[in-house]
Amino acid sequence: MGIEKGIFKRTELLLGNSLMDKIASQRVIIFGIGGVGSWCAESLVRSGIRQLTIVDSDRICVTNINRQLLATTKTVGQVKVDALKERLLEINPKAEITAVQQIYSPETADSFELDKYDYIIDAIDSLSNKMDLMVRATQTKAVFFSSMGAALKMDPTKIQVAEFWKVKGCPLGAALRRKFRKSRKPSRKFLCVYSEEVLDNRGANESCGTEACLCPRSKNGPGDPDLVNHEWCSMKAQINGTLAHITAIFGFTIAGLVMKDICKE
Repeated sequence: MGIEKGIFKRTELLLGNSLMDKIASQRVIIFGIGGVGSWCAESLVRSGIRQLTIVDSDRICVTNINRQLLATTKTVGQVKVDALKERLLEINPKAEITAVQQIYSPETADSFELDKYDYIIDAIDSLSNKMDLMVRATQTKAVFFSSMGAALKMDPTKIQVAEFWKVKGCPLGAALRRKFRKSRKPSRKFLCVYSEEVLDNRGANESCGTEACLCPRSKNGPGDPDLVNHEWCSMKAQINGTLAHITAIFGFTIAGLVMKDICKE
């Protein structure tokens, strides 16, 4: 038995050989590989997805360790997509993982050639970039799934799936819908993972204060003379508390939606 055959033996036992071939043929792209996207990528590759593109501009920050699959004390400072690609290839060395250290935005959108994918997954934090991806992804033939906000939550039983316009109790979903009423809207329906739970931050909202948070746009590593040492967290408009089990369940749920769609009759 070859190593790849052995890796997916239990999956094949459940799904059958023909579905394994179908899973391996699908082309998937994930935008954002943080607390949600990293776990989604892991689940997809462990389930037999071989053609996966992962997109994120950041480097690993020490504050990512509490919830992001690729973040450990040994990977702080590394380019996120490179660290995750290395891990995914350790799971399946024959997988075709394309790592893109880039920000998705209206300006860079065309470079991703969304039409060539079967599944597009949104795990982006930025509101404006998320909106643009929702509009463009729903103009393709790809199946599109989106993650709403996973911060300020603790109860895993409150995580749900709903069509975007029916998402309730999620501040991010509400903000997106308000803005869409005044601008271009997604051209078709799509499913989102979300939770109505919204807790308050109880701790002090301080930056990490470490030089390990490196400039996300440098690709040349810590020795790069153009590298700016800073804590990336302070550049974000809002920082909220998060827990690994919530972000992971969000990511695993999206991966489950992809698998369910591939395997449907």
